[in-house]
Amino acid sequence: MSDTESRSGGGESTALSLPNIEGPVAARRARFYAAAPGWEVTHGDDGYGLVEGNGIRIGLGKLEGFPPSPWADEAGAKRLHLDLRVDHLDEASESLGALGASQPDFQAGAGRWRALLDTHGQRFCLRPGPLPLPWRPS
Repeated sequence: MSDTESRSGGGESTALSLPNIEGPVAARRARFYAAAPGWEVTHGDDGYGLVEGNGIRIGLGKLEGFPPSPWADEAGAKRLHLDLRVDHLDEASESLGALGASQPDFQAGAGRWRALLDTHGQRFCLRPGPLPLPWRPS
């Protein structure tokens, strides 16, 4: 059994298939998330996009009226977001900005990571270098 697999209560082997991120657009966000790490869009239409690279798959499903999560709103609903490892925060921020990302004024983490918003306003973070373990949120 690999590190990504576990045994469920019934004894079957289970594994994480892929994370799916909902939003009001699919194909456009799939192109964004494929371009960010240099991956490939393996499926993209109005209802669903799939990006793949380095053995990882991310699905992007269409869900009309789904608002982006508020950033820097501690009372707002928290959601799953992606962390992308980059070599240089400034260069990656500029490159992703050219693809349609924006950078909110509020930045937590004292420079250890940078929050950006994708083309729909959904937050994702850039982290320089490898993620140190054990990682603890600040």
